[in-house]
Amino acid sequence: MKYYDVDIKIRDRINHNANYSRERPVLSIVVPCYNEQDIFEHSFKSLYALLDDLVKEGLIENKSYLLFIDDGSKDDTWSLIESASHKFDRVKAVKLSRNKGHQVALLAGLCESNADITISIDADLQDDISVIKEMIIHYLNGSDVVYGVRNDRTSDTFFKRKTAGFFYKTMKWMGVEQVPQHADFRLLSKRAKDALVSYKEQR
Repeated sequence: MKYYDVDIKIRDRINHNANYSRERPVLSIVVPCYNEQDIFEHSFKSLYALLDDLVKEGLIENKSYLLFIDDGSKDDTWSLIESASHKFDRVKAVKLSRNKGHQVALLAGLCESNADITISIDADLQDDISVIKEMIIHYLNGSDVVYGVRNDRTSDTFFKRKTAGFFYKTMKWMGVEQVPQHADFRLLSKRAKDALVSYKEQR
């Protein structure tokens, strides 16, 4: 799957394939949050509008929802999440007792999700949410795991680009199989998600 500059011809061909092998799923979008008060409103509105569009297009069930995980924020992030969850049926909220780290918050969200498919994404929305539609279509055509892979890191700082490159090279040298340039932006079917959370290792 391409990222940011998805090939238009490929996207059009996928979107016009109506012979899906799976039924329309319930989707949960898991969003770990830590001190996100300044960007929460933008992130929430963007993801909620996307969810609404996907429901209207008939790609996901109306019971689909956003799941925000507050990782012990010290600002007003939790009050914003809580308020959204009270106002909108498609918003769910989980608050961790203290800051436990991004990966633990993400795992908590995966454990809490009971949807047919779960997509995880960072709250800053540096990932291109427009490709979520394509992720879902790949699921409908039989995929259990769909990664969002970055092929353009120009928005990152020089330091971040270099350290990311070093990280992937080091992991490869150590024999760890990875998908290069992907982070936490991915789709998991319920089967894949349940297999992942069955492991006790948090990292």
